[in-house]
Amino acid sequence: MSAAAVALAFALVLASFANQCHGALQEGFYKGKCNVDVEKIVSDIITPLVGQKPWITPALLRMQFHDCFVKGCDASILLDGSSSEKTAPPNLSVRGYDVIDLVKTAIEKMCPGVVSCADVIVMATRDAVAASKGGWYSVQTGRRDGLVSLAKNVNLPGPSVSVENSTAIFNSKGISTEDMVYLLGGHTVGVTHCSLFKDRLYNFNNTGRPDPTMQPSLAFFLRLRCPQSSTVDNTVNLDQGGSSADLLGEPTSNIVDNSFYKQIVFHRAVLQIDQALALHQLTKDTVNTVAFAPNDYFLTKFQQAMVKLGAVEVLTDAQGEIRKSCRATNF
Repeated sequence: MSAAAVALAFALVLASFANQCHGALQEGFYKGKCNVDVEKIVSDIITPLVGQKPWITPALLRMQFHDCFVKGCDASILLDGSSSEKTAPPNLSVRGYDVIDLVKTAIEKMCPGVVSCADVIVMATRDAVAASKGGWYSVQTGRRDGLVSLAKNVNLPGPSVSVENSTAIFNSKGISTEDMVYLLGGHTVGVTHCSLFKDRLYNFNNTGRPDPTMQPSLAFFLRLRCPQSSTVDNTVNLDQGGSSADLLGEPTSNIVDNSFYKQIVFHRAVLQIDQALALHQLTKDTVNTVAFAPNDYFLTKFQQAMVKLGAVEVLTDAQGEIRKSCRATNF
């Protein structure tokens, strides 16, 4: 082969590699695009906020999940409108929009028109996890914002979904069954409403009895919090570690750790899908491994799974736009 032919072949390989990388998410995407450290701006806002308002961490984790599972991680959940994703029943209890607005406003002042709202969600969630003792991890950026947000597109797995159906949904997004288990470990923080699990306390599967897979002492405690005839929809911690149900240790509901898995192994899950993870053939081995491994094992797996979640069906390059306001498209 002549030198010219070798050079041509090498150039074609480089072009092919460039095409493969074109539009890909990458760590440090905004370096050199602004005269400020974008990720530091996010961290400087989120870290102290979480210290004041621990609910921000589960709120942002839920927001990222709800965003990425509907048309990908494109910040479509942030758009206002009478029929936007915000108005869909599963999203009516999503919180944290004002937190994202706060971060986006600060970034726009220092680096206008460059940073997407989709990236703000991912960076803010990462920093919230870190502020809740979940460890800091690198995130990829370079997403662009979507132009469409419709309530009819929202089809999210509910708290009573079967392991098989949940697995199929996650797998359809390119997320493995193991990573699904790690992502549901996000239930290590936050609360849920009685209405989402009350059937497990009184009339599971129309049997007129509690769910037999729930530890009786936990069921007793939850019935005190969620009376059958109550018209008030109270909340309880998703992670029952250190709760008044067992009086063991300090509450861990504001800490990102593997306590959640320890609880579900001992039949102390609040939501049906969480308990099913510890019992089903597809997932129980992963649950047991995470529950009894050092906490750092879970944190590493959870962080890796969050990065994978953030890469679901993203928009890059000239797709979508970079919104000026996260609540509205630019036109």
